[in-house]
Amino acid sequence: MIEGLKGFQRQRIETGRWFFVTVIALLCLMPAGCNARRETVFTGRTMGTTYSVKLVTGYLQPVSGLQSQIDKRLDEINQSMSTYRDDSEISRFNRLTTADEKFRVSPDFMRVIQMAQKVFTITDGAWDGTVKPLVDLWGFGTEGMKTIPPPPAAVRQRLKAVGFDAIQIVDNRFLVKRKAAVNLDLASIAKGYGVDQIAALVRDSGIENFLVEIGGEVYAGGHRKDGLPWRVGINTPRKEASLDQVYKVVGLTNGAMATSGDYRNFFEIDQKRYSHVIDPRSGYPVANGVVSATVLSADCTFADGLATALIVMGPDKGIELVNRLEGVDCLIVVMQADGTLIDHYSKAFQAAN
Repeated sequence: MIEGLKGFQRQRIETGRWFFVTVIALLCLMPAGCNARRETVFTGRTMGTTYSVKLVTGYLQPVSGLQSQIDKRLDEINQSMSTYRDDSEISRFNRLTTADEKFRVSPDFMRVIQMAQKVFTITDGAWDGTVKPLVDLWGFGTEGMKTIPPPPAAVRQRLKAVGFDAIQIVDNRFLVKRKAAVNLDLASIAKGYGVDQIAALVRDSGIENFLVEIGGEVYAGGHRKDGLPWRVGINTPRKEASLDQVYKVVGLTNGAMATSGDYRNFFEIDQKRYSHVIDPRSGYPVANGVVSATVLSADCTFADGLATALIVMGPDKGIELVNRLEGVDCLIVVMQADGTLIDHYSKAFQAAN
C-alpha cells in the first residue's frame, strides 16, 4: 500500500513536470518565442488623484500580490504628507505653534524635505513649500473662491508666514520651525515622490520594464512590450482641451517626466487673468504667459517640484537654469496674447524628442 502511494506521488510529480515543460514549449512556439512578454496594468486612487502602473514581464514571471504592496506603500506616503489627514505627519507638524521645537519625522518625510530644500535653493525661492497662505488668500485653497483680488496689505501680511528657509533640518531626523506661523504643503512635490517610490518597489520585485504614473507625473523603466521606449504624452495646455488631448509626445526610458500647468485653474476679473500658481516671493499670481512646464529628469520628485518653479521663473530664467543642470531637460510653453502657443526648449529636449 505504501509503495503504491509512493508510485502515485512519483506519477503526479512526473505529470507536473511534463505539464510545465509543455507550457514552456508552447510559449517558445509563439511568434515571440521564449522571449514572449505580457503587459499587466494596475490602477487605483491615491493622493486625491489616480495612479496607473504598467508592467512588462515574461509570461511566467509572477506579479500577484504586487498591487497590494503598491497600495500599502502609497498609503504610507499619503499618511506622511497629506494635509487632508489630521493625523498625518505634515498636519501634526503644521499644528506646532512655537518656534524652535524639534519634530521627529519619518525617512519618507525627510527625503521629500531634503529634495524640497534643493529645489527651493536652486530656483531662488521660485518653488516654496510654505506658499499655502498665499494660495488660500487668492481663492485657490481652503478659504474658497474670491471675486476680487485681495488688497496689497493682506498680501504683505500673508508673506510674513511664507519662507521655506524657515524650515530647518536637525540631525537628519528632526524638523524645526524658525517662524512659528510657517506651515508646509508638499502637494507639488509629493506625487513625484510617490512615483519614485513605486518605481523602486517594482524594480526591487525583479521587473525592469514598467511605467508608473500618478496624477500625470511619470517614471518609465526600461521599454514597452514591443521593445521600444515608452511614449508619454503632454496634455495640450488650453482650458478647452480634453484631458487626453496630446500636445507633444516624449520618448522615455529609465527616466521621469513631470508637467505643471495653469491653464485650467484661474479666474478672470475685468479681462485680467489670475493664475493659481502664486509667486511665493512677491505674493502675486504669475503673469508671464507660461501655461505649461515639463521637466525630464532621473528623479520624479525633483522633476515635480522644478516644473512648478519653471512656471514662476518664466521661459528665459527657467531655460537658463535647466541648461546648467546635468541630466535635466525641459519644455516651457508660453501663450501669446492672441492665443498662439510658443515652445521654449532646453538644449537637449528638442533634439531628443
